[in-house]
Amino acid sequence: MDISTPIALDRDAPAARSRIMLWIPVGLAILYPWALKAFHAAITAGSTAGTAEAGLWLVAAFALPLSGLALTLRAEATTPARRLGFAALAAPPLFVLTGVVAGLLHSPIRDVWIWPAAWILAGVAASLVQPDAAPAPARPVGRLRVVHGVAGALILLFVAFHLSNHLTGLLGPEAHGRVMKAGRVVYRSAVVEPLLVGLLLFQVACGLRLAWRWSARPADLVRTIQVGSGVYLAAFILTHLNSALVSARAVHGIQTDWAWASGAPEGLLLDAWNIRLVPHYALGVFFVVAHLFCGLRGVLLAHGTPPAVAQRVWWTGLVLAAALSATIIAALCGLRLG
Repeated sequence: MDISTPIALDRDAPAARSRIMLWIPVGLAILYPWALKAFHAAITAGSTAGTAEAGLWLVAAFALPLSGLALTLRAEATTPARRLGFAALAAPPLFVLTGVVAGLLHSPIRDVWIWPAAWILAGVAASLVQPDAAPAPARPVGRLRVVHGVAGALILLFVAFHLSNHLTGLLGPEAHGRVMKAGRVVYRSAVVEPLLVGLLLFQVACGLRLAWRWSARPADLVRTIQVGSGVYLAAFILTHLNSALVSARAVHGIQTDWAWASGAPEGLLLDAWNIRLVPHYALGVFFVVAHLFCGLRGVLLAHGTPPAVAQRVWWTGLVLAAALSATIIAALCGLRLG
């Protein structure tokens, strides 16, 4: 009896699963803009059923990129699949970037069609990479991590102010504007602003290099969130710099104030374009805090803190990140105190 065919099929099964898994994050990313489009159609229907449906579509818009992160945890995920999963997690800022760049270039092709074409090309390119037969060995990144951490500590001064400034939006655009005006005396000065932009770009390059190394092998939940949040923040920083410095300030001469951030006068929720900013902002705030607490956990463990304590600090940080993200998004969508 010839049993060679079943054996061949058994051997091909893992390869087939790997190929399928490679295209799952591509599919998640391609579906992301259509979830936002469905949300807008439902929310503007003006009915109770439409509002409930809109809520489900908004949940789906968050779930799609987060599913990309979840895929990187699968044991059978190859290195190309993990990297595509991390890229799919960054779909919200990348989709904003696609829209802004398309507008700046006056592209005759809409961003919703540029988007799937780019992801299909990414999937094809990744499928041409030969998967590793075994996980790649960990490469030393000690010095790079130290540099990344030092740069992050300097950037943290600006991030802390920036997020605190956004919280003042709960008191109204005027309160936000007063705090922002005072802060800009420092961070928009002729000396500080170019240094800050340079530091942010350096952090993006450094962080992506670390993410590329760490994504070459499977990781636990903490490391996966640390790498994933780093990839998201790299995309977020590049997108935000392009939107604020290039599109708003240099090209269109728009003040990057509360009205700009909140999509006034239409708002973030009711405008077909602005809705993409909700996951973009919300996950951006969450991941910047989560990334900091991932780093803090590593520092605590390195200094002899019991693992259980370090883990509790990390979980507390994730809860704080979610609470801060929800509060800032609520303020941008119109919530006011008093």
